[in-house]
Amino acid sequence: NTICFVAGRIIGDCTDGTGFCDNLNAHDVEIAGRAMVLGAGGAARAVAAALLDRGCEVVIANRTLERAEALVEALGGGEAVAWYEWPSLLSGCSLLVNATSMGMGGKAGLDWDAALREAAPGLCVTDIVYTPRETPLLLAAQARGLRTVDGLGMLVHQARAGFRAWFGVDPQADRTTFDLLAASLRTDA
Repeated sequence: NTICFVAGRIIGDCTDGTGFCDNLNAHDVEIAGRAMVLGAGGAARAVAAALLDRGCEVVIANRTLERAEALVEALGGGEAVAWYEWPSLLSGCSLLVNATSMGMGGKAGLDWDAALREAAPGLCVTDIVYTPRETPLLLAAQARGLRTVDGLGMLVHQARAGFRAWFGVDPQADRTTFDLLAASLRTDA
C-alpha cells in the first residue's frame, strides 16, 4: 500500500502490519506470546508477518485450511489450524486478531460469545474492522471482561507509516485525529 521512489528505484512496502502493531503499542498491549489470527487474506498476512517479526507464536485459522497452510508456508513460520479448532485454542493465547470481514458493517457472521468461551482471562481481542468501531466480536469480548482494541488505530498508524516513508515526517495522531476520522467514517467516536 506504499510505493516510494528512492535513488531511481521503486520500493514497495505494506504498512498494515506496522500500523497494527503501533495500534497495540498505543493501547499498551504487550506484543508477545501466542497470537490467534483469523483469516488468510492480505491484511491477515501483514498482521501475521508483523507478529512473527516481533517474536510472537502465530496461529492462523481460516475457513479454508489450505489458505491458512499456504500463508504459513509463505511466511516461513506459524501454525495453520482448521476453522472449527480456533475457539478451543484461545486458552493458550494472549492475542486474538480478527482479520476477516466478519463484523464489517455490524454483521455478526458468527456466535462470538460462544467462540470466546475458552478465552484466557488476559486475552486481548482485536479487530481490524473499523466500521463499526465496536464490532460484534469486540462487544462479545467486552461482555466477557476481555480487553479490546478496535481497528481504527490500525488505519491511522498504517497511514502514519506511509506518510513517514513519503515525506520523512512522522505525523502525530492524537484524540482529535481519531475523532475527525471517526466522524468522517460515520462511526461511533
